[in-house]
Amino acid sequence: GYSPQIGTLVSMMTWMRSVILMPVKGMTQKDLDFLLDEKANSIGALLLHLAATDRLYHVHTFQNVALKDLPESFKEKWGMPMELGEPARKGIKGHDLDYYLNILGETREETLAEFRKRDDSWLMTIDKNWGWGPTNNYCKWFHVCEHESNHNGQIKLLKSRLPGAKPASE
Repeated sequence: GYSPQIGTLVSMMTWMRSVILMPVKGMTQKDLDFLLDEKANSIGALLLHLAATDRLYHVHTFQNVALKDLPESFKEKWGMPMELGEPARKGIKGHDLDYYLNILGETREETLAEFRKRDDSWLMTIDKNWGWGPTNNYCKWFHVCEHESNHNGQIKLLKSRLPGAKPASE
């Protein structure tokens, strides 16, 4: 249901999402809310951050909204998980795993539905005003995939530090 290059991108994004979800399988609310220290993010906040990132690029690339012009409704719903930090440490907690999985699933399904409406020409469209220079939609969405990969490492580190977690050598 996708053009060739979009299909390749979707395959990468789907694989990375499955890799993100493996280490959180079976986590309790307490696990998801755990803070390693006063500067860390919780695993739950990181999961919500990934959904916010998906949604950010959805608004930017599908609705053609410049990042500096994000609507107030986006900022209200997704601002805290997008930015993380102290507000997220205080505000993103008390949810079970299904809460995060449902939001991740909903945002990704919306993204996939939009990809089905587009073709490789759209994917290769260059944004000449992108912050680091001319960038196409493929690179932007690959960044979403790469972003999940980065946070996968954080999630695994946090999981290894959960109270009662077994040492890596076991």
